[in-house]
Amino acid sequence: MCWGLLGVTAFSLTVPLTRLAVEGLSPLFIGSGRAVVAALLAAAALIVTRQRLPRGGQWVRLAVVAGGIVIGFPMLTSFALTAADASHGAVVIALLPAATATMAVLRGRERPQRAFWFATAAGALAAIAFAFLQSGGFGQVHWTDLLFFGAVLAAAVGYAEGGLLARELGAWQTVSWALVIASPLMLVLMALSVSGQQPGTIVPWATPVQWAAFAYLGVISMFLGFFAWYHGLAIGPMARVSQVQLAQPVMSICWAALLLGEHLTWATVIGGLAVIASAGMAVRVRLNRPPAT
Repeated sequence: MCWGLLGVTAFSLTVPLTRLAVEGLSPLFIGSGRAVVAALLAAAALIVTRQRLPRGGQWVRLAVVAGGIVIGFPMLTSFALTAADASHGAVVIALLPAATATMAVLRGRERPQRAFWFATAAGALAAIAFAFLQSGGFGQVHWTDLLFFGAVLAAAVGYAEGGLLARELGAWQTVSWALVIASPLMLVLMALSVSGQQPGTIVPWATPVQWAAFAYLGVISMFLGFFAWYHGLAIGPMARVSQVQLAQPVMSICWAALLLGEHLTWATVIGGLAVIASAGMAVRVRLNRPPAT
């Protein structure tokens, strides 16, 4: 549980620090550059520990993981946080545990109880209602919320497939190979983001604090945080440790208030609690499913 909590704590700073970084760096540079930094560390770890190469269809499955957690989630959240508050994003992203459980159910062809689908639907409706209210009323959802929902879907697919693949390749190895696979594309995108700067500029300009936030995203959020998270899952029991993730949006909202000075409204607090409660119920129902007869 302690290793799992350490990993979740590391991830909880991702949204607030991304919001801080986009104030000085382009979202394209942040989304791609952090993946390049993590890929360099991942490649070094794979080489030093002499990990075996994936085989056959594992490469395709690794591409799915890379598309979700290396490309989709970082890029979509980086662009969304150019206009949205970190606390707002944390509430919508609180759907992630329930979305991951849903993808795991679909991927594993499980037949959960009806309560699982009710809880998942309640969480989705709570997040959508929160997005509508924060955008000015029903039917006026902001474009950033569409990016957040897309990020949740991408991460859920990546987590679910990565969880299955980790049983074959190992936990941190799966993440490392996904980073390496995505690195050519992310390197090209990072080069494009730099070429869009002022002529003669090699490195984007930003304050030391913004560069520190970027470094955290690359080294901790996309690499070392997974070591603690997956180590906790490996020690297990995995079902129990995975529920620690429900604390992540609460931490993110608190970090947004402490580090960014964002004002917490009652709508944010109530919306966050509603989404987290629904996600927790969905995860618990799935984990406590009755044995097949």
